[in-house]
Amino acid sequence: MSPSSSSSSESKLPMKPIPGDYGIPFFGAIRDRLDYFYNQGKDEFFKTRIQKHNSTVIKTNMPPGPFIAKNPKVIAVLDAISFPILFDTSKVEKYNVLDGTFLPSLSFSGGYRVCAYLDPSETKHTALKSYFMSVLASKHSEFIPLFRTCLSQLFISIEDGIASQKKANFNNPCQVMSFDYIFRLFCGKDPSETAIGSKGPAIADKWLALQLGPLFTLGLPKFLKYVDDLLLHTFKLPFFLVKSDYYKLYDVFYASSGPILDKSESFGVTREEACHNLVFLACFSTYGGLKVWFPALIKWVGLAGEKLHRQLADEIRTVVKEEGGVTIQAMDKMVLTKSVVYEAFRIEPPVPFQYAKAKEDIVVESHHAAYKIKKGEMIFGYQPFATKDPEVFDDAEEFVGHRFVGEGEKLLKYVYWSNGRETVDPTVEDKQCPGKDMVVLLSRLMLVEFFLRYDTFTVETAVLPIGSSVTFTSLGKATSI
Repeated sequence: MSPSSSSSSESKLPMKPIPGDYGIPFFGAIRDRLDYFYNQGKDEFFKTRIQKHNSTVIKTNMPPGPFIAKNPKVIAVLDAISFPILFDTSKVEKYNVLDGTFLPSLSFSGGYRVCAYLDPSETKHTALKSYFMSVLASKHSEFIPLFRTCLSQLFISIEDGIASQKKANFNNPCQVMSFDYIFRLFCGKDPSETAIGSKGPAIADKWLALQLGPLFTLGLPKFLKYVDDLLLHTFKLPFFLVKSDYYKLYDVFYASSGPILDKSESFGVTREEACHNLVFLACFSTYGGLKVWFPALIKWVGLAGEKLHRQLADEIRTVVKEEGGVTIQAMDKMVLTKSVVYEAFRIEPPVPFQYAKAKEDIVVESHHAAYKIKKGEMIFGYQPFATKDPEVFDDAEEFVGHRFVGEGEKLLKYVYWSNGRETVDPTVEDKQCPGKDMVVLLSRLMLVEFFLRYDTFTVETAVLPIGSSVTFTSLGKATSI
């Protein structure tokens, strides 16, 4: 069995130089960027380099490169064993690395380095993450009833679409549902009752796109790749394009989240800074994650087929009947439902990229070798390769709903979607998602509510610049409850 730790001062594995190259300065980064986005695509980009060098730890350049990022050079860790070095904040720092080798203008967050950009060693990180965790804890009793209400509206929208057009897009109503849920959770009212009305998701999407544009493509035909590259990957996208919309969003959160903001000063955070952080937490980290994640969850469950649907429906309905309702305790007894959620997180993590910078010279182990990473070098992890590592998971490329049932629970330490192991809880000393447990709970709850209403369903899927598009093509209502 491979070691469970990715870093060791005295490795028993053979020490090897890190293979790969960065190419000619400037031009090598451009070459790698074109391969990554257009000539090969993400997965093939890494796969060919792993095969070429016979190593899952390699040197390469990561986009966006010139002229946005001063230094595109990274050490890529592409297996389940080396990847967790990115979580070890005693050996790596997380200073301004949320988006990788570049930092979007801080104007997008009111001029503040919000918590996501801070290293745990910074005092403000401890204050802000403690504040977030306190806020989430205070809202815990609202997670389930509020989400059930929001899901009811989502399912009505999907049923109406199928009734009128024989198929129904999932992404758009899911985005509206996700934004409404988050806003109502933090602000205690429906966004339609505020100045942003129904425009919240559109504003958040525009704000996200301008920050993350350098990491994606427009999806244009290949013969327009140089146009796409010039527009998105050459210069940072300007804040002024979304400035007025951002401050509408900020003002609405400031006016509507008074009780939450009142808590901030006890953590040494001003109301203004707390509100910019709250907008970032709500609209970037949570909404931006859920709008990608929920379609992925439904996609994989839908593609798994009717047999799994029957098993999920049987488990969910039986437990809900025995427990007398939908509760946290009831969902904790749904072993298959829990496994299906973890399997979806494994096969398509909502945030596929993680970055960190070595604080010191460190030794990182893969399955078969050890490598020295020098102080100051940027480490990059492509999570889908780590969580689909064939040396850890059987049938790693396949969606196996029962993978984490029984003895399979031992593999949960290799599920990394939350920027940490699934078996570990977030603390103020790390960069693990403070809302990890909430997201897992909502994911289970989505499946529970779905299979209380429906027996089975079919979907069509397509790849988007970020995530997947899901369209329901059939929806069989529950025949027994």
